[in-house]
Amino acid sequence: MRITSLLVAAGILLTLGGCMSSNSGDVYSRDEARKTQTVRMGVVESVRHVKLEGTKTPIGGGAGAVVGGIAGSSVGGGRGQTIATVLGALVGGLAGAAAEEGFTRKDGLEITVKLENGSMIAVVQEADVQFSPGDRVRLVESGGITRVTH
Repeated sequence: MRITSLLVAAGILLTLGGCMSSNSGDVYSRDEARKTQTVRMGVVESVRHVKLEGTKTPIGGGAGAVVGGIAGSSVGGGRGQTIATVLGALVGGLAGAAAEEGFTRKDGLEITVKLENGSMIAVVQEADVQFSPGDRVRLVESGGITRVTH
């Protein structure tokens, strides 16, 4: 039973990678397909490396609580075992939530662009495509989402 529960919890944590949404300039959701987008041109003024925080779903904390509760239940007996189970679940839940956020955290770029009309904007997206000051870029906008592309 305990091994099965541990395997289930581990499986849940591993599937978190499949649940992550992308903030890449190259990834579109299904809902964005076949919709008109506005394109503006500009020149990159500066690029700053940033971190995109990870996801914070109940899955990481829940899986951690299961693992922690199972681990705690194997300590002691009677009332001490009950307390260890509860504490194990609490600590495991916190650790699982922190692990999920850390595992799904990504490197990002804050790209400041001077548009052709002279105005400046900044866009933050995943750092999967590199940009340098002086690069001529396109800003693709639709539904409040802006992407910087070459």
